[in-house]
Amino acid sequence: MATIKLHGSPFSTATMRATASLYEKEVEFEFVHVDMKNGEHKKEPFILLNPFGQVPAFEDGDLKLFESRAITQYIVHEYADKGTQLICNDSKKMAIVRMWMEIESQKYDQAASKLVWEVAVKPMYGIPTDPAAVEETEGKLGTILDFYEKTLSQNKYLAGECFTLADLHHLPTLHYLMNTPSKKLFESRPHVTAWIADITARPAWSKVLAMQPNLSSK
Repeated sequence: MATIKLHGSPFSTATMRATASLYEKEVEFEFVHVDMKNGEHKKEPFILLNPFGQVPAFEDGDLKLFESRAITQYIVHEYADKGTQLICNDSKKMAIVRMWMEIESQKYDQAASKLVWEVAVKPMYGIPTDPAAVEETEGKLGTILDFYEKTLSQNKYLAGECFTLADLHHLPTLHYLMNTPSKKLFESRPHVTAWIADITARPAWSKVLAMQPNLSSK
């Protein structure tokens, strides 16, 4: 079988998302580090894999993909017989999974990624945070999390009683935000807190974090 390659940075939320799916599916792959600090993601040869100059990029034989959520969906379908079942065969259940995947990308991540930039990435690079942007974005994310709290009061996971891609896609931003003062948004919602404790304790996610040996030297 052709070697699977994932090109990216272990600190990138998008790369972490794709990596988590590979570990959950127990698929062997080669990780190709892209040095973003030195701009490798904007130059050849990487730019030939992702014309937008963003990580990650993915290769499986002659298939080349970019965009992390497209990569995760390919992995779970192509390797359906391996590892954790992250999708559902039942069309109605899968429709709910897909709905939550859309909520994550179109609602949650729009706010969460902005907050990660302000409260996690900026301090890492010595850039002052924008308090007004933080307050506004926390307000938006809090409203979204109110809906999560209601859903998780009825289900163990977002799309039901099984861990799926809908949950997995949240892991990278949660990882960064739970190490900042913005964690209060999650900790003030008990069912969201329990869900986070559950999904962040998964062995596959631990493997993703083990790829970040020293965050301070990023």
